[in-house]
Amino acid sequence: MNIKDLKFDEKGLIPVVVQDYYSDEVLTVAYMNKESLDITIKEGRTCFWSRSRNELWRKGETSGNVQHVVSITSDCDNDALVVKVIKDGPACHLGSDSCFSNLLYLKVIDKSDLNDEKEIKKISEKSLLSNLYDLLNQRYVDRPEGSYTTYLFDKGLEKILKKVGEESAEVVIGAMKDDKEETIYEISDLCYHILVLMVDMGISVEDVLKELDSRHIIDKKVKQETMK
Repeated sequence: MNIKDLKFDEKGLIPVVVQDYYSDEVLTVAYMNKESLDITIKEGRTCFWSRSRNELWRKGETSGNVQHVVSITSDCDNDALVVKVIKDGPACHLGSDSCFSNLLYLKVIDKSDLNDEKEIKKISEKSLLSNLYDLLNQRYVDRPEGSYTTYLFDKGLEKILKKVGEESAEVVIGAMKDDKEETIYEISDLCYHILVLMVDMGISVEDVLKELDSRHIIDKKVKQETMK
């Protein structure tokens, strides 16, 4: 379709939902006018119209958190857009992976109600890791008193790394004892502290999944063992 087919409002703007290309997570909602949309298409990175500053706003121009555009889709009425991007950093100006991190309601979905194996797999992966990551991200911003997570963030990277090291050792000890229950418990502790480390360093779950996906781990491992 052509830009001229889109329906901009009386102020010449159209709402834009920005989604992560890999995870489909909603990153932010912003506005574009014809000029910013044209720039977005030509440059291949998101450019919005700032209603508060009344000027063009290239995402990442000052922060470096550029959003590289993969696709732009219009809705059935041609009055709203979905832009899928590959991002270089957090989407939110507060440092969160997404602007939508304030949880208001969460329904626990019974997997037995689902027939699609892909959806079951997606829920299993997304809810346990990404939801915890999002919660830790919110803790990083809010720093509620009395929270152990707040304590770790306040103490800083050195303390977090110390805990990651300690929990790694606990996993090794549990495994060496061939104690499955203890090992599971310690792995869970290690996962939590690694996620805290990721939040502190601005590393998202998607960053890690993309890295793992790019490695073809089994093939490379076989090659390495063959070379030895």
